[in-house]
Amino acid sequence: MPCVTSPSSPRLALGIATLTLGALAMGASVLFVRQADVGPFASAFWRVALALPVLAAWAALAEGRAAFRPDRTSLLAGAFFAGDLIFWHLAILGTTVANATVLATTSPVWITAFAVLVLRQKVSRAGWCGLGLCILGALALVGRSWQFDPAHLPGDASGLVTAMFFAGYFLAVSRARVSRGAAAVMLVSTAATAAILFAVALLAEPTLWPASAKGAAALVALALVAQVGGQGLMAVGLASVPPAFGALVFFLEVVSAAVLGALLLHEPITALQALGGLLILGGLVVARPRPGEAPPRSRPDQPAEGAATEAGRSAENGH
Repeated sequence: MPCVTSPSSPRLALGIATLTLGALAMGASVLFVRQADVGPFASAFWRVALALPVLAAWAALAEGRAAFRPDRTSLLAGAFFAGDLIFWHLAILGTTVANATVLATTSPVWITAFAVLVLRQKVSRAGWCGLGLCILGALALVGRSWQFDPAHLPGDASGLVTAMFFAGYFLAVSRARVSRGAAAVMLVSTAATAAILFAVALLAEPTLWPASAKGAAALVALALVAQVGGQGLMAVGLASVPPAFGALVFFLEVVSAAVLGALLLHEPITALQALGGLLILGGLVVARPRPGEAPPRSRPDQPAEGAATEAGRSAENGH
């Protein structure tokens, strides 16, 4: 990814890099879901349930017993993420994958709208231009597969609701990071998501258990890569990046899915899709936070963010 910030702001640069890695990891989720031999709601449940032991170990090492204390904002984030996964699968079942993808990627629009209308944050002209370029890029990545069909309206509506739930999740995690570390937020929110999805999977799926070792391995990979890696890196990175820009970084999830599909599933990337990827990268460059912009208030995570802060102090002191 091209450089989108100034070397004089190491904390911001680290935050953007962390969010980028998180988005790329989340883009791999579709690969593992395809290999899992359980239903969509069961795979969503296992994604979060199998992540809990790893997240608990991370939280215990990072913050001790305090990390296991539930808080309202993290629980709300978990409920939002459960809604995101539930409606995403309803969208896939009720409309084309292309339609579901296009509508689900509108979450940055809702995040930006909330930041402007509710949080009273200012978005620069460059920020709006970057958002527009990213949206065009996402549409190009889906290409001509996107289509309107009245029969798919319920599924299309589910895709739009998915985007709204992810926007709520994103903003709730950003808010929770004001007072809690990333490990604690991830543990509490993921536990809440797992509880909700367990109930949904019991009602909607004939079985929760994978039928093969390959299917079980895919679920473990889904939990470690997409949930622990992708969502965990997002929670860390949001401490240093303004939410309106951080939301744009997650357009890279679509790019990641397209590239991994080409490399591992032999789904060739067309010229239009390549243009879409370039538009998204261009949008991130255009909308990048400028040096001097205040990062969001947050509780720092050690050692990663603490190291970045120390580097910033050393640079200011000429070391």
